[in-house]
Amino acid sequence: MLTPRRDDARLVVLGGGNDDLEPGRAYLAALAPGGWIAATWPVEYGGRGLAPGDATTVSRELARYAAPDLYPWLVGLHVVAPTLLAVAAPEQCSRWLPPIRTGEEIWCQLFSEPGAGSDLANVGARAVRDGDEWRVTGQKVWTSRGHYARWGFLLARTDPDVPKHSGITAFAVDMETPGVDVRPLRQMNGDAHFSEVFLDDVVVPDADRIGAPGAGWSVARTALANERGAVGIAASGTGVPVDRLLELARAGAVEAPVGRDAVAAAYVESEVARLTMVRARELARAGTPGPEGSGQKLRGSANLKRTAGTGLGVLGAEGMLDDGEWTTMFLTSPSMSIRGGTDEIQRNIVGERVLDLPPEPRVDADRPWNEIPH
Repeated sequence: MLTPRRDDARLVVLGGGNDDLEPGRAYLAALAPGGWIAATWPVEYGGRGLAPGDATTVSRELARYAAPDLYPWLVGLHVVAPTLLAVAAPEQCSRWLPPIRTGEEIWCQLFSEPGAGSDLANVGARAVRDGDEWRVTGQKVWTSRGHYARWGFLLARTDPDVPKHSGITAFAVDMETPGVDVRPLRQMNGDAHFSEVFLDDVVVPDADRIGAPGAGWSVARTALANERGAVGIAASGTGVPVDRLLELARAGAVEAPVGRDAVAAAYVESEVARLTMVRARELARAGTPGPEGSGQKLRGSANLKRTAGTGLGVLGAEGMLDDGEWTTMFLTSPSMSIRGGTDEIQRNIVGERVLDLPPEPRVDADRPWNEIPH
């Protein structure tokens, strides 16, 4: 049974300082029978088949109640699931979507590599066809929640003799398969939620290929569009974080004009982000989120950093000794300019696809991948 959200509940943003999965699993399992957490999914996959506008109403109502941190399920619910619905075979949707909806299975993204971060199309992890299987070898990095994910959403190079965007294929990888080695990376906020993942001759059934061979870049673009919107919303500083900032400011009786101005600015920017998010959802009614997600991601990153920094400012000298929610949020917030697509890449997308500015020179776009220096 859901209970009303308490104003003094501990604030957790994007999983910072939190590794407890059980409350999230229990929450998702409780909502699963009604399809409330997956309101836009088709009924046959456990959703309610609602239009985006109606699903927004459901989300707004759920926000009135206490909910655990669902960041571990963000990739599965908001990146993988809508991508599967757009490009995967019905059998794959029937197999993978129900455990995502119930919280039973966590997904991670095996996209970024040491030599393919902002230039994601440069991925070098190789997948070689072997009958009805593929054998994958390579390295991934900055894999959120990889150390306890059951499935990985993988991009691998299947044809090095064609231009880089054309030789990529998408797969689902069972993270318990022999040859998958996950090594968590410690962050400055104390978490170890990012990982580097090594793949050593990992066998992936062809039945777990998502989309056609060589169509991985199209699959990736669909996933990244969904990711930008999801991460932007999660980090936007709207809702609970900015509400808690106002409560903190009132409790601390902020009297200095500079302090009051900082709190007011954080609130105003939060409202701008919220209203823009509403407009973006309206624009996305017809299908996959578009470039407006990049603007949302940029605002979300800036708002989280502003909200966290202002919160520590309200605490004053106490903030230097505090190891609670505001310090954790402050130390988590810089990562938002990197995770889910860097600020620089988001600005490129906005510049080229929204403002219609000339694109950056891409001298290797038409060259075979194996002829490009790596």
